[in-house]
Amino acid sequence: MALFRYKAVAPTGETLVGEMEAGSRDEVVVRLQDAGNIPIEAAEAGSGGGLALGALFKRSAMGGTQLALFTSQLGTLLGAGQPLDRALHTLSENVESEEARAMIDRIKDGVRSGTPLSTTLEQQHGVFSRLYVNMVRAGEVSGSLTDTLKRLADYLERSRELRATVVNALIYPVILIGMVIIALFTLMIYVVPNFQPIFDELGDNLPLITSVVLFIAGFLQSFWWLMLLSGVALIWYVRDRWSKPDPRRRMEEWLLSARWIGPLLTKLETARLTRTLGTLVHNGVPLLTSLTISRNVLGNTVLADAVEKASSEVKTGSGLAFALGVSKRFPKLALQMISVGEESGELDGMLMKVADTFDSDVKHTVERLLAAMVPALTAVMAMMVGSIMLAIVLPILDMSNLVE
Repeated sequence: MALFRYKAVAPTGETLVGEMEAGSRDEVVVRLQDAGNIPIEAAEAGSGGGLALGALFKRSAMGGTQLALFTSQLGTLLGAGQPLDRALHTLSENVESEEARAMIDRIKDGVRSGTPLSTTLEQQHGVFSRLYVNMVRAGEVSGSLTDTLKRLADYLERSRELRATVVNALIYPVILIGMVIIALFTLMIYVVPNFQPIFDELGDNLPLITSVVLFIAGFLQSFWWLMLLSGVALIWYVRDRWSKPDPRRRMEEWLLSARWIGPLLTKLETARLTRTLGTLVHNGVPLLTSLTISRNVLGNTVLADAVEKASSEVKTGSGLAFALGVSKRFPKLALQMISVGEESGELDGMLMKVADTFDSDVKHTVERLLAAMVPALTAVMAMMVGSIMLAIVLPILDMSNLVE
């Protein structure tokens, strides 16, 4: 017998954290399920550190696109009437990645030995998220695994598309900023010093802009290492503050209140929350349990805490729209749509519509920001490069005038 730490969601929506002596991790999961709880985590006490460290260097057997494809194909094969183990065998034969094939074979072997699919997925070293595992578990309990997998595949694909939209939109501005920095450093460190002998002949008669540029160029040449260390120190400081709950919360509150970034982050997290909630509720997961699971998919701890408080309101009998509105963190449009869904008895469908609405809104907002950002960055780059060139040209013009 060994001691296991576990985390589970009770039927009331309460998060249960505790320890249990059992012969294996599977036994812990089964005992939690028999008690009517939904297991989220179960690991042997004292084994967490090594696994977490190994995860930093371990490549995932499936990326986001592969995972969505695997889920969709598995749902299709089950819908066509194939047994689960045969469907997994078919998928194993058709994947190109050796890591993915080995993982699917492990899942297949576990299923053939009588282990539930959700449990075997949970054993794959973090490849499948807690949301994924709990969705599959709910589908197994309700007898609607095929439909659950299809909805889960749609959820994964939409989430991937939204994330890809944001990332792709940021690629060009990041490249542009990098090019600006490289161009400025090249001018300051290699170009401007070549004109130093000419500037020395003018003595103290240099224009102010030239003196400033020469000072900056000299500083960069002599103390480039200090700039590098400062950059590393700043990155370390931000990461350190981000890893601590209170400073991270203050930073996230500031981000949410920022004029341009705040509304975008709120819409992004609202879309993620409502899509997760809608998918879980549609598959028969109780609302309180769905809120607890959905809280874990949010990247912003301030909004995650708002969802946790909403859970407490729902426990007392409040509607979901009212409960989410107490914190005043979520968009009014989303709350109004959720309220309509509650009144019409189609909460799951309305939650998905909210997610679609805000997905589209985020894409349009990103496109507008990008359309404004690129010309602004180009103008700033042109002004900086132009200022350096002006600082070089002005003294030369002055010398030409003196010669004449």
